Amino acid sequence: MSQVLHPPPPTPAPAPAEEDLAALAARYGLSVSGARPSITEYVRRLWARRHFITAFATARLTAQYSQAKLGQVWQVATPLLNAAVYYFIFGVLLGTKRGLADYIPFLVTGVFVWTFTQSSILAGTRAISNNLGLVRALHFPRAALPISFALQQLQQLLFSMAALVFILFLCGVPAGLSWLLAIPTLILQFVFNAGVSMIMARLGSKTPDLAQLMPFILRTWMYVSGVMFSIDKTLKNTDLPQVVKTLLEANPAAVYIDLMRFALIDSFKAHQLPHHVWAYAVGWALLAGVGGFVYFWKAEERYGRG
Repeated sequence: MSQVLHPPPPTPAPAPAEEDLAALAARYGLSVSGARPSITEYVRRLWARRHFITAFATARLTAQYSQAKLGQVWQVATPLLNAAVYYFIFGVLLGTKRGLADYIPFLVTGVFVWTFTQSSILAGTRAISNNLGLVRALHFPRAALPISFALQQLQQLLFSMAALVFILFLCGVPAGLSWLLAIPTLILQFVFNAGVSMIMARLGSKTPDLAQLMPFILRTWMYVSGVMFSIDKTLKNTDLPQVVKTLLEANPAAVYIDLMRFALIDSFKAHQLPHHVWAYAVGWALLAGVGGFVYFWKAEERYGRG
């Protein structure tokens, strides 16, 4: 009886050691999808999309009142109607106009400038949560959204400024070189508004209910910002603690409102401004603009997820 000998099965060759995934990705130039870039690269990408930011802001502004019969007229009519209501309640009923020269230009300027800040922050709070489809479908720096909303409100303010200039002339306020101060004031306020909008956009992306709370917070902020009354005059007639007076004077909304009044209204004098008002204006713009941008950038890879 013959015996067939079967050779033993070949021993499988040992599997090559798995290469480190990070090294493998680096070899082929791969990167994590949606990973947060460095802040300098993020700024570069954001600048590269500046035309998108401008076009998006303009398109939203055009579409905002497209369903209304008066259309873009509401861009000017809305703050004017608010000013009329505030004039009746605060100026006539509560008498805040007593002792204030050019109260109507004073009030309308305050309402227009405050509306710029209020609308920018409200829009920024919903910038991510209301645009999740866009955030999830396209790859772009998410900061473009709150910045474009702040730019939209700046464009709307510039439309309203035409009505404001008409009111100034109607009330006998002459034009002057001081009107040029409105330009740096608007630039600083825009940087401040955009920075706060980015902060609120990050908070609102995780807590959508914040958008329901913001109108109450902003209304309270408006009442302490001197929109309908003179902070300088009020502080002189009260015995508030010095720390409260300092906080009211340093209030960023009040700072930008007072600077715009000083620029446009001839009867609004320098002594009515807080001490170091330009330092306040620049400081708030840098603090909110830079701080808000960095705060928003740190959560870049989390927007639109979950």
